[in-house]
Amino acid sequence: MARSKQQTTTMKKDSLLSGSAWITASGIVSRALSALYIIPWNIWMGSAATVAAANALYGKVYNIYDFFLLVSTAGLPSAISKQIAHYNAMGEYEASNQLFKQALKVTAIIGLVFAAVMYFGAHYVALLFTNGDPRSIPALKALAIAVLLLPTLSIMRGYFQGHGQMGVSAVSMMLEQLARVAYMLLITYIIMQIQHGNYVDAVTKSTFASFIGASISILYLLYVFWRQRHTLTSLAQTGQHNINFTAKDFTKEIVWQAIPFIVIDSAITIFKLFDQATFNPMMQSFMHISHQQLDYYYSLFGFQANKLIMVVVSLATGVVSSAIPIVSSLYTTKDTAKIKTQIVNIIRLFAFFMVPATLGMLAVSRSLWSAFYGYDLLGIRIMQLSCLMALLLGFFMVLAAILQALYRNNLAIKYLVIGFIFKIVIQWPLVYAFHEYGPIVATMVAMALICFLMLRKIHALYPFNLKALLKHDLVKIIVAALLMMIVVLVVDGLFYGLDHHVGRVKAAGYMGVEVLLGAIVYGYYVLKTRLMDQTLDLNATKLRQLFHIK
Repeated sequence: MARSKQQTTTMKKDSLLSGSAWITASGIVSRALSALYIIPWNIWMGSAATVAAANALYGKVYNIYDFFLLVSTAGLPSAISKQIAHYNAMGEYEASNQLFKQALKVTAIIGLVFAAVMYFGAHYVALLFTNGDPRSIPALKALAIAVLLLPTLSIMRGYFQGHGQMGVSAVSMMLEQLARVAYMLLITYIIMQIQHGNYVDAVTKSTFASFIGASISILYLLYVFWRQRHTLTSLAQTGQHNINFTAKDFTKEIVWQAIPFIVIDSAITIFKLFDQATFNPMMQSFMHISHQQLDYYYSLFGFQANKLIMVVVSLATGVVSSAIPIVSSLYTTKDTAKIKTQIVNIIRLFAFFMVPATLGMLAVSRSLWSAFYGYDLLGIRIMQLSCLMALLLGFFMVLAAILQALYRNNLAIKYLVIGFIFKIVIQWPLVYAFHEYGPIVATMVAMALICFLMLRKIHALYPFNLKALLKHDLVKIIVAALLMMIVVLVVDGLFYGLDHHVGRVKAAGYMGVEVLLGAIVYGYYVLKTRLMDQTLDLNATKLRQLFHIK
């Protein structure tokens, strides 16, 4: 058993902080790549009208793809990591391996089924979610091929996350995005610039990049499995062997644990699909507006702004991925005091990174939007509102993950359903009142309600010191982030007040200066007030000495 414990220590290298750092870094890199490709992609597409049409088409088919992907895979990494961490906490490493092997079989079937539905049912899917737009059908078929692999890929990542090896999962995500973006840009350049083809063909061929990325990621994970095969085998041999489940038992457990994660992880995509399906009819119910203008409006909030805010939402993903196995392990050992401490740490860690990230993005929205898409006042305003929405989306993800790690899946789903029904009720009035801003406002109000219900329940289950958390941590973080935002907004106002002709290159330069300034202001504040030490549980004395901060 001593050997087993030593190996367990070797396997579980990532704490909440380091694990979050790995997943957060990979999420930011992946999302940044997913956003940065837009610049050359839009340039190569050609005219403004073609760019808007291509973005709208790409956004619509990818929202559908995300839904299929989330339903078929999204719950699996979290569910598997949760259960593997649960069994590992009991010393049942062989049970972890058996669960993983059975999960691979199940996901192979899931991938085949969903890929077939998406490919052969592309016409009906397009009819349901894109008002029957025939341009979306070939793109949906191209994306269906990736759905074959992605459930298996998600299980492999969940296995390493369950062992606390967030770094492996993080690298696989970065490799996936690198391969995907590289292929997408190459094929778009060939079609639009060399062959002078049409944008529909370019969008369709671009979507096949998801299959390329998934393939590269799976190859990397197989290599890591091969490298660690002896350690994993030894753990299974020296651990406990008190659980004897059949393949049928493990299948039931996989499905039972995955379904709540699938529902919760699909929430953001379901909200987007609802916006996608209802925006045009709702706008046309009280306005005489062309299809081209509707494409423009939808592209602003449904694709362009969304691409950028998901970069910061990935910060929440990092916290979530690390939190689930850790809290699940504590729940298994019934350590109530540590569970309360961990809940506080998770919320504090989320706020420390997410609040300045979202408010910082809001402050640089003018330069950010101009650098990516060209100056557009409406787009910039939508971007600013979307930044606030991103904060609520991230908080929802974190709170839902805590409830699920505490085996309160039914409550997480219950609150999500309440919030979604509320969004359905308020959507039309808010679209009528705020037009193209309406869907974003409706999502924000619904998410605020869900977050309130979840936080209240978590506090009721494990009554941590909420007042102390607010007073000593959250208020300080918010003050620091607001101070940073104000400074950046003032500088941004000076830049654009003095220079009325700002192109993409100059906007990118301004954005770089503003981001650096924001990082300096926030960094100085959290070092000066020792907020960084307290939140991240580290001694930042050397950093203070380096920057001459007393």
